[in-house]
Amino acid sequence: MLAHLARRGPSVSRTALVGRRYTSSAKEGSVAQSKGFNKKEKAHEDEYARRHEAELLRKLKAEIESKKQELADLENKHAETSAKAESK
Repeated sequence: MLAHLARRGPSVSRTALVGRRYTSSAKEGSVAQSKGFNKKEKAHEDEYARRHEAELLRKLKAEIESKKQELADLENKHAETSAKAESK
């Protein structure tokens, strides 16, 4: 009986060891907690923020230029209207 258990014992522990080989010692999600990943993720976020801000600035500059042009057109129209009113 004891010999039977002794033979059966190593096969059970061998099966348990095989199961352990497939598990990692790292915790789940540990890649996201590593320093290298955090630096890379922050760099991507910073790059996105810079691109987004640059796009907003580009749009604002274009809007300013269009408003300057609109103001110049209105000033010309006002000058023409004033000149016509003074000549009458």
